[in-house]
Amino acid sequence: MSLRLRIVSPERIVFDGEIESVTAPGVSGEFQVLKDHAPLISCLDKGTVVYVDGEGRHEMEISSGFVEVNKNKVSLCIEL
Repeated sequence: MSLRLRIVSPERIVFDGEIESVTAPGVSGEFQVLKDHAPLISCLDKGTVVYVDGEGRHEMEISSGFVEVNKNKVSLCIEL
């Protein structure tokens, strides 16, 4: 795994670690980020964020947020 994910909410850091993939609810529809994804900034809609790491698949419900993808680093700023 060489994709780093950091999920933060106003209250705390929810997750910070290496992952294989993350799927997020974009305002134009769900999208997935894998290693070597093109740079991206997007708003997030209400829905489920799913990420896969060495321990398996994890799901989290969010109400809104935004995502930035750059150089195999994914940052999600979310409202739970």
